[in-house]
Amino acid sequence: MNEIPIFAKTYDLLRWLIPATLKYPREHRFALALRTQQAAFEFNELIVLARKTRDKRELLVRADAHLEQLRLYLRLGHDLQLLSLRQSEYVRREVGAVGALLGEWMKRVGVRSSTE
Repeated sequence: MNEIPIFAKTYDLLRWLIPATLKYPREHRFALALRTQQAAFEFNELIVLARKTRDKRELLVRADAHLEQLRLYLRLGHDLQLLSLRQSEYVRREVGAVGALLGEWMKRVGVRSSTE
């Protein structure tokens, strides 16, 4: 079982996301930027814990919820014109790739998605 790609992709996402959200205007920096960063950091913390835990299912479900929150905050950032179209498309692809890796991991440990 090899979950390593999800950690590398998540690191790359965080490395891009932090400076991008710090450029949000002051009136959005402390609400939307902070929540966006927190969702990404909490996602990362949950997958690290899942890697170190025998029963990964609950942690992966929680990580999936944080990834969904991150998607919402990024879409909001684009809709409020805090992220350019190019930035939004890039980060959407990256989050999608992380989500695909998470989905594969969840299937391997027997987590059914809420849409099944």
